[in-house]
Amino acid sequence: MLWTWFRRKGASGFSASSTAEDVSHGIHASALTAIVTGATSGIGIETARVLALRGVHVVMGIRNMEAGREVKEAILRDNSNAKIDMMELDLSSMESVRNFALQFNSCGLPLNILVNNAGIMATPFKLSKDNIELQFATNHIGHFLLTNLLLETMKRTAIEQRKEGRIVNVSSRRHQLSYPEGIRFDKINDESRYNSLSAYGQSKLCNVLHANELARRLKDEGSAITANSVSPGPIATNLYRHHGLIDGLVGLLGKYVMKSIQQGAATTCYVALHPHVKGLSGCYFSDSNLSEASSQATDPELARKLWEYSSNLVKP
Repeated sequence: MLWTWFRRKGASGFSASSTAEDVSHGIHASALTAIVTGATSGIGIETARVLALRGVHVVMGIRNMEAGREVKEAILRDNSNAKIDMMELDLSSMESVRNFALQFNSCGLPLNILVNNAGIMATPFKLSKDNIELQFATNHIGHFLLTNLLLETMKRTAIEQRKEGRIVNVSSRRHQLSYPEGIRFDKINDESRYNSLSAYGQSKLCNVLHANELARRLKDEGSAITANSVSPGPIATNLYRHHGLIDGLVGLLGKYVMKSIQQGAATTCYVALHPHVKGLSGCYFSDSNLSEASSQATDPELARKLWEYSSNLVKP
């Protein structure tokens, strides 16, 4: 029964069992440039590898440059024609995000695709360098600021190349399991009421809301850029390392009930590259098909409130 569901194809022709190579098969994207954050582990590596395999010039935005060099070398060993670069990026630090954006915007490269993939999960309570709860800071605020700082380059690229730009926020099914009020705007840094899994769900809810509000704004100004959010599905990665019991269960049962890394990166690559997604914006995808996000994630007022709150947080 489970295996039948796993292989059941949706309207796109793909299923939960499809891999990133499956959903991008036959796509030639050598004219495109993409930034992939968090490309040194899990689905970030696979996303960067498969985009490069399809000809995309990939810039990995990464915190650990040594790990980045190892990933780059591994990709080049398998694909000597890969166009892949790396730049230092710590999404928990606004200073690092600003430095990354300044460096990229100054290098003269176009930007067609932005994959906001990096994330941390269920960490013990900690504040970022900017004194913001770490999961909210890393998973949402860092990507919110990065996207804003790269938008003009994306808009210019879309006009000059006459090609649609695509922004992909990697969320999670856990966006449905945030705190009861959705976003704790007045309690983001409240350690006494902190729950690591709920805080993770909150940050993933922010990823969907961010994409939806960004899509609305881009549409209103007539920009040829789309913004969507995706759920990779349950994957056996090191995201669970801060929860010993969950990590143990993942290690024991993961290969039987969870997706592989190759399958987990599929929806990201589908939304970033596939021609069937052209023109779709403000949508939520899972298993490489359109899907339904939670009622909180589709609340336009909550999305606008989050945008205003985030804008105030990132002001210099």
